[in-house]
Amino acid sequence: MYTGFLHLHNTLRWLVLVVALITLAKYFMAWFSHNRWKKSDNLLGVIFTAVMDVQLVVGLALYFFISPITKAAFQNIGAAMKNAELRFYLVEHFLLMLIAVVLVHIGRSKSKKATVPRKKFGVALVYFSIAYILLLVGIPWGRVIM
Repeated sequence: MYTGFLHLHNTLRWLVLVVALITLAKYFMAWFSHNRWKKSDNLLGVIFTAVMDVQLVVGLALYFFISPITKAAFQNIGAAMKNAELRFYLVEHFLLMLIAVVLVHIGRSKSKKATVPRKKFGVALVYFSIAYILLLVGIPWGRVIM
């Protein structure tokens, strides 16, 4: 079960990154060109938020219930904090991704409330861009999973 969830989480990572990049590119071009806000722009925000939420749910299942890494870390948090790999999964990855999800939701909410199209794109761009950077920093690129 762990392997299946881990593969799902790893695969969803790429979906999140691609959808985020498409959304950021579209919003930037629309913001730069002073385009009006269309249904497709709203749909991109919904899709980005939804894939982030699915990824969060899978990640939380791994974190709290399935992963032997976090189970081991929770057994002795003091020792885990001294181990860079365990600390990464226990604290750093978890917090960076959680903050990224929150930022995406804030950006989506604020862009929906904005009345001027350029403001809609601008607000979403700021929050989504920061979230994207946090995603890139928090992904365990090349880390060995125990």
